Amino acid sequence: MNNSQQRGASERSQVRRAELIATGRKLFADTSYDALSMDDIAKQAGVAKGLIYYYFKSKRGYYLAIVEDSVAELVARAAGEPDLPKAERVRRTIDGYLHYAEHHQAAYRTIVTGGVGSDAEVLAIRDAVREELVATIAEGAYGHRAVPPLARLALVGWLSGVEGTTLEWIGALAADADADADVEAAAAVDGHPESASRQPDRDRLGALLVRQLRATLTVIGEFVPECPPPPLPEDAFESAGDLAPVTGGP
Repeated sequence: MNNSQQRGASERSQVRRAELIATGRKLFADTSYDALSMDDIAKQAGVAKGLIYYYFKSKRGYYLAIVEDSVAELVARAAGEPDLPKAERVRRTIDGYLHYAEHHQAAYRTIVTGGVGSDAEVLAIRDAVREELVATIAEGAYGHRAVPPLARLALVGWLSGVEGTTLEWIGALAADADADADVEAAAAVDGHPESASRQPDRDRLGALLVRQLRATLTVIGEFVPECPPPPLPEDAFESAGDLAPVTGGP
């Protein structure tokens, strides 16, 4: 096999592996790890079971590859566009994070909670993504990824709050979607459509998290003089009206 043929074979192999991971992400989003057998996976993927073993060695290896792929997508979305001004990069980082969680809810829960039975390898992947996201926020705020330990702990504390808030939010979004479906079904019968949705949209939640981050950066500056709050204008982290009071009916 010449070099051109080897490259072609390698590219096809990468494409097939990516296709299997994409299939696995959908499968594990709808079905628990223990409930899926390799036979089930192969049937859904439309391939021989041996092909999955060829690429991933085991069901566990397949699952970890899916988690790693999900993490890579989350980090890439959150850490994109590094050449933006600091405040805008921070805002985009948080929006990218929430966008991923909103559109990949099962994968996000796996990443944040540690996967099947708090799998040690998945927990290690989760810890790595936390470190990357903290470094991304530090770079956006201070212009460098490494910060003193106390500043890092404060950012980790803020990120832990973001994780809990985001888990709550996507859970409520799913419940709202089910409620809206029930409302639409009822409206088809009685002709009085109403929305059951009560959750804030991504922009509004993002504005809240950004403002909380700004408060965290201010506190960091009080305790860690070498990390002063970024000298940004008052509206740099949030545009006017992002968190305007909600008025009107409930």
